[in-house]
Amino acid sequence: MTLTLLHTAEAHVATFSALRDRIAPGAALNQHVRADWLAEARDRGVSSDLAARLDRFIRAAPGPVICTCTTLGPAAEAAGAIRIDRPMMQAAALHDGRIVMAYALSSTLAPSRDLLAEYAAHDRIAPLDLTAHWPLFESDARDQFLDAIAGGIRAEVAATGAGCVVLAQASMAGAKALLTDLPCPVLASPELALRAGLHMSMT
Repeated sequence: MTLTLLHTAEAHVATFSALRDRIAPGAALNQHVRADWLAEARDRGVSSDLAARLDRFIRAAPGPVICTCTTLGPAAEAAGAIRIDRPMMQAAALHDGRIVMAYALSSTLAPSRDLLAEYAAHDRIAPLDLTAHWPLFESDARDQFLDAIAGGIRAEVAATGAGCVVLAQASMAGAKALLTDLPCPVLASPELALRAGLHMSMT
């Protein structure tokens, strides 16, 4: 069965294609990019009209759908999609101590924090605001973006400590490879979500 991915950034197509090739070569992915839906949600929130469009898209898909946009995640999940960050947040809560939840887009903060709070106590969740670096992602300066994200996280962990770090957005996932020196696990959402989606598509 085909697995559909709904992205709001073109960069995620290559990310998930590479992941598929590594963990499930030959698996069929149907990838769609709707950057305009994220822009709309950032400007006006997820309106009932946008939620209805998400619902139609997800219901029309031939199999499971992963929404890779954290901002649209709650509405997409309500329509039956896999929310990209749910498997990651579940995994984060299994670690002891403070959970540093790094985010780079302000519209991500509330849905990410609320989801993590389903699995971990509020006083364990430490949001880390890295939104100053989002313009680098938008201008396709991806290496500089990831370097800045990694630098911000490293400084936070050095200053306050952490039981684990969560990279709240798929766009931040590449920073994980830059943080292997940290004394705590760093969790990124794409691989965990793709594995969940592939499992659903095979059952």
